[in-house]
This record gives sequence, C-alpha cells and structure tokens, in this order.
Amino acid sequence: MDRVGLGFDSHRFTPGRPLVLGGVPIDHDAGLAGHSDGDAVLHAVTDAILGALAAGDIGEHFPDSDPQWAGVDSSRFVEHAVKLAAGRGLIVGNCDVTVLAERPKLGPHKQRMRERIAALLGVDASAVSVKAKTGEGMGFVGAGEGLAALAVVSLREA
Repeated sequence: MDRVGLGFDSHRFTPGRPLVLGGVPIDHDAGLAGHSDGDAVLHAVTDAILGALAAGDIGEHFPDSDPQWAGVDSSRFVEHAVKLAAGRGLIVGNCDVTVLAERPKLGPHKQRMRERIAALLGVDASAVSVKAKTGEGMGFVGAGEGLAALAVVSLREA
C-alpha cells in the first residue's frame, strides 16, 4: 500500500547562526532560528514522512522543550522517521521539496541538497526534487524575514 505525507516548516532568520538547508551548509549572513539547527527543509521532510505514517509531527517526536535536541543536526530527525517507516515495512518512493525564500539564492545549492536528502532517505537522487521559489516581495518570505519549506514524501512497501 502506498502512502503520501505532506510536511511544512518555517523559521525566521537570526544572525550568528549558520544556515543549513537540506543538510547542506549555505553561506549566508544569518541562519534560521530554531531549537535544533533550524533546517526547515529537513523538518518538512521529517513531517512528510511522519504524516505518511500517521505518526504525529516532528514536535511530538522531538519536543523543543527537551534540551537534548538543542542545536542537534536535523538529519537525525529524518533518520528517525525513515526507521519508523522501515519498522512498518515501508521505504521512501520519492520526495518533492519546495523552498520559499527571497534570499539566499538557492539555485547553486539545489543539487547538493537533493543528494544529501536522497542519502538520508536511502533513495537515488533521481527520486528527490528540490525547487526554490520566492515570495515575490509578499509576506515574511518576501520581506526576507525568514523562509519556509514544503515537502511531499511517498512511502511504499519494501
């Protein structure tokens, strides 16, 4: 049986933190505020997997009230979700990600993000899509205050 999940995350920019998106460090003047490393892309991917499993959301598995998750690499969240899926006899079929950001420009980083996400999901990079869109000057994304990410993940029987 195939299952599909949708994930979403957003964070505001904050100075003094590195920017990590899709598990890839990106040179920028600010990182993302968050309890972990703030990687909104991997948070959205994690939530998409959890959604496909009907297993709650990232905050239920990794609450920001728990100090053990402070500053942690968000790849651990994706790995956890993939293991939960495997425990139910499911593997990732594909993953589609859209990042909404006015800045930085993500074009030069999309291939590395695809490769890193694919490695975390245990799939070929051809099963992962990473797209970038701007806010066209509207809302918090358009104002450059932060960014958002959406992810859709399909799971299938192993």
